[in-house]
Amino acid sequence: MSGLPVRARFAVTAAAALVLAGVAVGYTALSSGPGGDVVAGAVSGPRLQVLGNGRLSVVSRTDPSAPREVTDQRCDRAYAAGGTIACLRPVGPLKAGGLAVLDSSLRELRTVPLTGFPNRARVSASGRMVAWTLFVDGHSYAANGFSTSTGILDTRTGALVTSLEEFTSTVDGSVVTAADRNYWGVTFAADDNRFYATMSTGGHRYLVEGDFAARTVKALADDVECPSLSPDGTRIAFKAAVGGDPQRGWRLSTLDLATMAVTPSAEARSVDDQPAWLDDRTIAYGVQRGDGVNDVWVVPADGTGSPRVLVPEANSPAPL
Repeated sequence: MSGLPVRARFAVTAAAALVLAGVAVGYTALSSGPGGDVVAGAVSGPRLQVLGNGRLSVVSRTDPSAPREVTDQRCDRAYAAGGTIACLRPVGPLKAGGLAVLDSSLRELRTVPLTGFPNRARVSASGRMVAWTLFVDGHSYAANGFSTSTGILDTRTGALVTSLEEFTSTVDGSVVTAADRNYWGVTFAADDNRFYATMSTGGHRYLVEGDFAARTVKALADDVECPSLSPDGTRIAFKAAVGGDPQRGWRLSTLDLATMAVTPSAEARSVDDQPAWLDDRTIAYGVQRGDGVNDVWVVPADGTGSPRVLVPEANSPAPL
């Protein structure tokens, strides 16, 4: 695929991924975050994991502006569910990136060396399945000629799929073998086998439903990117390209899987993120400010209400 030359360029740094296994875990007291930062255990009640200044952090869902727990785990993208944390390590000039799978105590369970720039991460509700997306060519879904690499790890069996290109893909019952296929933004169903993702090919961006055991994906709908399945399994939150053109930005929306009806959210700004459901009614997502800093925002999933900042100076929200 188009990303192969870039993978070759990254090969010279791949050995450095082994260094990541020695990254220390634990919590640290800092003073730079909004409201000040605190040591582990200080945030009680409903909690939200975020990345603040590139560090795994925990904030209170009821008082997200209060002091937050800040760890020394550095990630470019992260997600947590079911006691499992997926952390896509930063890529630097002298080191390759990779996936670190951590438990709720931040103990490193497994690392997967990867080539590319971290972009999306997801964990199934049970904590068993972990997925990731990286750019291997280009840095934007709005650009032409970008290439992605998306994989899935079954933490229980150890089964590792390094690229969804290994799966058989169909659109309207016909197998798709085009070299321009790209996949990104995996989200898992409750059974830890079925999943949803985006597949692009031939100028279309499809919502696909995947079967991990059968190694298949099939297209369900057009113009659905970065899907996120609701906790009750009935709706998909996603970003929809405005007028079908990603260069015009994206509208945060929801898709009813029973009727395939789409409901635009009250968020009118362009959202280039994979949203996260805080509950069956609320969607969280990151928006970059003019100064380049991200904030976590929330908006009702049913198209009502107004967007509001939930966690300032943070991204990668995941309810704990």
